[in-house]
Amino acid sequence: MNLFLANESATSAGGIGLTVLYMVVIFGVFYFLLIRPQQKKRKKEDKMRSSVQIGDNITTIGGIVGRVVGIKEDSDILIIETGTDRAKMKIKKWAIGSVDTIHEETE
Repeated sequence: MNLFLANESATSAGGIGLTVLYMVVIFGVFYFLLIRPQQKKRKKEDKMRSSVQIGDNITTIGGIVGRVVGIKEDSDILIIETGTDRAKMKIKKWAIGSVDTIHEETE
């Protein structure tokens, strides 16, 4: 009887270790498939938003298309012109969806 109980406690300890191993593997899969790509995408977007220059054509996340005519660095605000009547509006840098102007990188 004692042999049976000793064998059963060893099996349950192995089961706990296997469960922990499964949890670590599942977390690793989630990290490499969900978390890491999202972090890379956010870094790329932050770099794109911080490299906006005066004269760039941009599209906001709301779909407004315009040209940057001013940048206020202290408050992260851009001033853009839209339309043929050259209406100006202020937007935050986080609202930039894409920069449509292509710059040559100098290194």
